[in-house]
Amino acid sequence: ALRQDKNTMFYSSEPEALRAFLRDKLGFTSFSDVGDGWLIFDLPEADMGCHPAEDRPGAASGTPSISFYCDDVRQTVAELQARGVEFVDEIADHGYGWVTHFKMPGHFTAQLYQPKYQKR
Repeated sequence: ALRQDKNTMFYSSEPEALRAFLRDKLGFTSFSDVGDGWLIFDLPEADMGCHPAEDRPGAASGTPSISFYCDDVRQTVAELQARGVEFVDEIADHGYGWVTHFKMPGHFTAQLYQPKYQKR
């Protein structure tokens, strides 16, 4: 039977810096080192959505989007900035939630949002 798994994989030009960022800046804990510093981080909760590619400029079918959510986006942004996380835009209302984006090592950004919908 197919299991719903919450596995996420980042391919980065700066994997060591990205692992340190996830651990030290975002505060994720690793439960395993599979060798050579390849940390496996525990993500306690996940969900998945499917959206039309054309709703996002330049997004081809199959384009992934990484996002993290929080209960209070303003407080979380302040905490992450205090840890050295750099945000690339202001918090904005996107309908489904309050949204901003931050830089991650490897030259990409991730979304942080406070959902307006009820999380389970």
